[in-house]
Amino acid sequence: MKSSQDLKTLLERIERKGYPAYKDIKGIYQFKDFVLSIDYVQGDPYASPSKVSIHVEGGISGFSKKLYKNKERRIALQDTILRKFGKEADKTAFKAKGSGKSGLIAVSTCGQEILERSSCRIQPETGNILLQVEVGLPANGRSINSREALKIFFDFIPECVRYSLYAGAFESRLLEDGAALADDQAYIRKMLPEMGLCAFVANGAVLPRESGISQKPMKDGIPFTSPASFEIEMNLPYRGRIKGMGIPKGITLIVGGGYHGKSTLLEALERGVYNHIKGDGREYVLTDSSAMKIRAEDGRSIKAVDISMFIQGLPNGKDTKKFYTENASGSTSQAANVIEAIEAESKVLLIDEDTSATNFMIRDALMQQVVSREFEPIVPYIDRIRQLYEMYGISSIIVAGSSGSYFHKADHIIQMKQYAPIDITDFAKEKAAAYPMTSENVSEWECPDFERRPLGRGNSGERRTKIKAYDRDGIQINRETIDVRYVEQLVDREQLTALGMIVDYAQLHLMDGKESLIQIVDKLVDVFSQKGLGTAGKAMPRKQEIFAVLNRYRSLKL
Repeated sequence: MKSSQDLKTLLERIERKGYPAYKDIKGIYQFKDFVLSIDYVQGDPYASPSKVSIHVEGGISGFSKKLYKNKERRIALQDTILRKFGKEADKTAFKAKGSGKSGLIAVSTCGQEILERSSCRIQPETGNILLQVEVGLPANGRSINSREALKIFFDFIPECVRYSLYAGAFESRLLEDGAALADDQAYIRKMLPEMGLCAFVANGAVLPRESGISQKPMKDGIPFTSPASFEIEMNLPYRGRIKGMGIPKGITLIVGGGYHGKSTLLEALERGVYNHIKGDGREYVLTDSSAMKIRAEDGRSIKAVDISMFIQGLPNGKDTKKFYTENASGSTSQAANVIEAIEAESKVLLIDEDTSATNFMIRDALMQQVVSREFEPIVPYIDRIRQLYEMYGISSIIVAGSSGSYFHKADHIIQMKQYAPIDITDFAKEKAAAYPMTSENVSEWECPDFERRPLGRGNSGERRTKIKAYDRDGIQINRETIDVRYVEQLVDREQLTALGMIVDYAQLHLMDGKESLIQIVDKLVDVFSQKGLGTAGKAMPRKQEIFAVLNRYRSLKL
């Protein structure tokens, strides 16, 4: 390990040299209270920024062990540190001058959700902190500007470290509140199955968002208030008593007029699989962590999925127990999405009528009379929804605005009226009785076959895989882009980057044609939970999203 003075000497020596001379500064340097590691040096001022790691020992950072004593608290503290460093780095923006990305100091940009990220890691046993930063090394044209680089390494970065990586830079109440919130959120998640619930929405929660492109809470948004019949009370470890709406297991229908908050509630439940920061308005909106949003997804590929639960007897004789297509229709894609969610061990399915295939969801009485069952290969979701719950314990939460058929199947019916939920179960059931539902005789079905066994490419000495994330829309792996636009519970680009790496790892190390996709994904979760995600710019996805990406990877071989 070199000293900080060595770095200063190196920078002074390469002043005004060609930009590639920056490669000489790669290495590890001891500063007063932290270690700076220059891990990767960009080859051009306009190229991707250089990668720098900052290491602070637990005894020096001074964060109390109680702030990271469990996984939930540790992730919350990492998130707090990362956000604080980001704010401090923003203050230094444009202080260092030069061409291209000169002067950039950046870390992961955190949204409203609290995610486990590779960019900031706390070692549970020692409290040692590793923070990974992107730095734009300054240049004039394509010549090194060491004077500005010295400012970055000896003024700006130490200042950011001082105000974000040491406990003394934070108000103790802020850190304690973050830890308490993490424990309270973990407690609610633990209590959901014990209380027979799919989800919990606290009274006072603010569900509407600022805009269609912002996840920040709407100013003057209407606070949520549970209907009395759905209201439950929990005694949280730190906040104490909290009341709100508990959505029971089973079949729940959310109805109401347009613009009254149906989809807003569903979106809050979708994102309730993640914890949210204090002040988001949805801190105490928590959904079963395995919940999956299900929708139609025209054009996606399907590989050997057993969709016979919903589609049987195709006129072309195509096998629906091992269904293949490179261009799925709305109904077949939604059928596959349900089966794949079962394979991923999801216990709650979230469905919005607006993004569903109509013929997958319902066949009304008139259509049943005109087109007889023997000529209709699709068994609609409404005819399987009860079996899903009774046989698999899979609950459904459905937003409906036009079809009343699900009134007959629902256990619980909530009407959203001007963003206020009302229990209309008894009223809706009474009205539905005047419109008896025509039942179709649908065939029995066996447990879907989950024995798909992927083949990887093996460690064949291929050159390094190129992985790139396109916002939250797609993941490029070499020449193929996996379309994840409709995997709606991916909330951060860094999750996509991590998923690309996970797919590549699975192909190289786990896929041998012997183990099922379920076994492989379980191993992937274990591996990356234990060893982490490695280099910066990655956020840990859920098990369900790992399945979702593998299922949409057209190059996957079985």
